[in-house]
Amino acid sequence: MATPRLRLAFMGSPDFSVPALAALHAAGHDIVAVYCQPPRPAGRGQSVRRCPVHEAALKLGLPVRTPARLRKDTAEHAAFAALDLDAAVVAAYGLILPKPMLDAPRRGCLNIHASLLPRWRGAAPIQAAILAGDSESGVTIMQMDEGLDTGAMLLVEATPITAATTAPLLHDALADIGARLILRVLEHPPIPRPQPEAGVTYAAKLTREDGLIDWTRDAATLDRQIRALNPWPGTYTMLDGDILKIHAATLEPGSGPPGAAVDAQLRVATGAGLLQLTRVQAPGRAAMDAAAFLRGHPVAAGTRLG
Repeated sequence: MATPRLRLAFMGSPDFSVPALAALHAAGHDIVAVYCQPPRPAGRGQSVRRCPVHEAALKLGLPVRTPARLRKDTAEHAAFAALDLDAAVVAAYGLILPKPMLDAPRRGCLNIHASLLPRWRGAAPIQAAILAGDSESGVTIMQMDEGLDTGAMLLVEATPITAATTAPLLHDALADIGARLILRVLEHPPIPRPQPEAGVTYAAKLTREDGLIDWTRDAATLDRQIRALNPWPGTYTMLDGDILKIHAATLEPGSGPPGAAVDAQLRVATGAGLLQLTRVQAPGRAAMDAAAFLRGHPVAAGTRLG
């Protein structure tokens, strides 16, 4: 039987959302509006840029709406209701939908959430899962309500987190899973299941301060921090009075005073174990392998970082 062609709005902003938008379009659904964050200054030159979903929608020839806020914008509520939607698909949109918009589509608003709810509700579930040492993450398609990621679950799929999983790798895997699952939910609507009351955790919005390395923590924890927080907000330490960004590292056995280089190869002691820094970035320079960095900036054994 052919997939029913539904009248949809898509609401998303970052790269994570783009595969779902592309999948819905390729499946032949009638996407009558794409909502995303407004263009904003970005980069060193602070030039005004469209978000990834905005760019993708324009390439697909889809109409785009970029309201800066929604909660009290009754005109926007009315415009959304006038779209006469079967459903709205929401994926990392960045604005909270008020009740009039949640209730407007016939099948409501369906959220593609990048965690195994109720674990890691909130703003940064991908990073939180890696930071916590979770053995798996996944995607939950959720029927949205007025709470923070509290709606009934429609479909769930898990994927493992390994010792090599980085935030970009997990991000891309979950984006692809979400794109696949939302098509299934639209074609064959599952029976909604309330989220379990036990096991609720929250993933707070990240800040630059979250990336500071505390060398008194154990090496395994710091390794997860590096894998979880690159590229944003990035992990960093201080070296000779300058910020040294850490893009990648590996775990090694050994010990020493926390924050001290144990040799001239950027092997640094932690509260338990060593971290071999393998890719770093000095101020005003591109990221580079540790060996290339050390050729221009030797680090002697005993040098303190942090």
